[in-house]
Amino acid sequence: MTTAPHFTVADSAEDPDADIWFAEPAGFTAVPLDALLPAPDSPAADGLRTAFAPFLQAVPDELTRQRFIAAFAQGQRLLGALREEGTVHCSIGLHRDDVDEGAVSDGGPLLSFFTVSWRATAVAPRAVTAARAVTGLDGRALVECVELPSGPVTFSEVVHTPGAVEGLPWMPLVQFRAHLPHPDCKRLAVLTLSTNAVGRREQYRAILRRIAALTTFDDPLRPVCPEVP
Repeated sequence: MTTAPHFTVADSAEDPDADIWFAEPAGFTAVPLDALLPAPDSPAADGLRTAFAPFLQAVPDELTRQRFIAAFAQGQRLLGALREEGTVHCSIGLHRDDVDEGAVSDGGPLLSFFTVSWRATAVAPRAVTAARAVTGLDGRALVECVELPSGPVTFSEVVHTPGAVEGLPWMPLVQFRAHLPHPDCKRLAVLTLSTNAVGRREQYRAILRRIAALTTFDDPLRPVCPEVP
């Protein structure tokens, strides 16, 4: 028996100003950028302070309270930097490593980070824009050009090896990107999935490709007008 896939529609899907629609698989939790980065002295800022009041009241001492505030402020700076680079959506992925469990995996948690960003581009045919998006990458990067329902797309896959930082564990990071030129030929949507679970790159590659395959620039919730005979 074949079971139809289940989708939960987020409120953002009905935003009249939305330019892109996509579906995330189970295990991803969206980070509320607007709620976490409110304008100063705005009602949203008051709401954020109210939401965090119980956490601050529950901490056992002033030192812990200050550490919590500092960590939260650092997180806001990181999210603000992403927004400045054109990021309009980000999600944290948490999955159990259950592939070949008991053999090469221990069933532990796997973390990932997914973002959707916009980049302005020179006006050009969409296939040209997609190809330009992957020029200049590291020679070890894997690149593929495909045609999806949304149009021409280029996929790239790069493993980054960061330098050693005192006090932090050394670990490589694999980043998968899908570059989707918008039909207006003036901008590019970039879907990025990053994880330190390099040994599971095949599974994460499949996740990003599935998200890209379901991405569209046309509102899928718009009523279809019946054809006039």
